[in-house]
Amino acid sequence: QVQLVESGGGLVQPGGSLRLACAASGFTFRSYAMKWYRQAPGKERELVASITSTGGSTNYADSVKGRFTISRDNAKNTVYLQMNMLKPEDTAMYYCNRLLVWGQGTQVTVSS
Repeated sequence: QVQLVESGGGLVQPGGSLRLACAASGFTFRSYAMKWYRQAPGKERELVASITSTGGSTNYADSVKGRFTISRDNAKNTVYLQMNMLKPEDTAMYYCNRLLVWGQGTQVTVSS
């Protein structure tokens, strides 16, 4: 079945970096656009970044532009989210998404 498994979250100080990964299985990964969302406690889930099936085009939320980079490796069926210059307001559960399918999420906490 279609499965998305996130990894790479953790606790980091403000200004630090993390790289999230989402391993996909059960479908033809290279045929689908992929997205990263996040949800902080008490807030709605928001779209952070998206990437087309070939990786040729990306889009970002205004709040992360210039700090986050989405990428993919179609040979490895994996999509990544490189997060730099992290801020406390980036603290959230981060989810990988393909259409109606969601991963279980990985927690990112930015705190000193």
